[in-house]
Amino acid sequence: MRFIRDIYAAKTAAKLPACVAEASNLAGASRATDRKSEIETANTAARRRPVISFEFFPPKTGEGESNLLEKHIPALLQARPDFCSVTYGAGGSTRDKTLMIVDRIQRQHGLTALAHLTCVNHTREQVRDLLGRIRDLGCKNILALRGDPPDGGEFKPTPGGFEFSSQLVKFIREAGDFSIGVAGFPEGHIACPQGKPADWRHLQEKVDAGADFVLTQLFFDNADYFEFRDYLTGKLGVRVPLVPGIIPILSAAQITRFTRLCGAKIPPPLRTQLDELGDDDAAAIEFGIGYATRQCEELLQAGAPGLHFYTLNKSYSTVQVLKKLGLT
Repeated sequence: MRFIRDIYAAKTAAKLPACVAEASNLAGASRATDRKSEIETANTAARRRPVISFEFFPPKTGEGESNLLEKHIPALLQARPDFCSVTYGAGGSTRDKTLMIVDRIQRQHGLTALAHLTCVNHTREQVRDLLGRIRDLGCKNILALRGDPPDGGEFKPTPGGFEFSSQLVKFIREAGDFSIGVAGFPEGHIACPQGKPADWRHLQEKVDAGADFVLTQLFFDNADYFEFRDYLTGKLGVRVPLVPGIIPILSAAQITRFTRLCGAKIPPPLRTQLDELGDDDAAAIEFGIGYATRQCEELLQAGAPGLHFYTLNKSYSTVQVLKKLGLT
């Protein structure tokens, strides 16, 4: 399995492969010139294709597990994803299930996986042990998060553990060779009352501690992502990939609940359209595909390095979006 940092680096690399440079040195060889042209074209096309990734959560039932591994992931593979991530339940409640799903995805489907890891209810020694288990599974990638308490209450550091996700990032960086991702919040973290710039400076601290890339929380107004990106790159000098997180709407009621929990906003025009859809989930799904497609088109045209889809363990909507984008 690959390091995710290398996946993003390969997409943005300006240099041609070594074989191209070799070919260019073969004096008077027209075949070498043709080969060089072919490789340049292929290399350019590969770089232009954004990094595509999906998020899954550990299913609660055997049926859900079977549906994810035998139905939805195979359907999503037609989009040629670069990697997927597997979430970590509140308070580490799905720790063993997360690692099992990561292992099965990598072994059964050959897809690079990113294991979520949080600060909640973990001492440093417990994290060290978990890193060993993750490494033993052949997983090279970790999404380092502060995490949510299991009771939904206020976060409290575990004695002997970590108070901030930047500390977890630093610990992982020092513990071994992992590619480390972190979360970013285009609208600011719901638990950061100081506002967006303060939250984005916290993100800079995570990058400075050793994070290789950022996956953002879902959002519905691309202006929020552009403001976030421009502040981090222009004012804070952040140079790692800032990858937008996209969720195709499946239900008006469901997305209302999700945004209330995570602090993301639903723009008024979108709110009006969702109200008109009401309880018609079939119509909401088709509407969500169109909305997410338009979001993605604008993001990619503006230079987003990839798209990270919150699939909710489903495949239809995400596959349809990627088909409309010409990325399957």
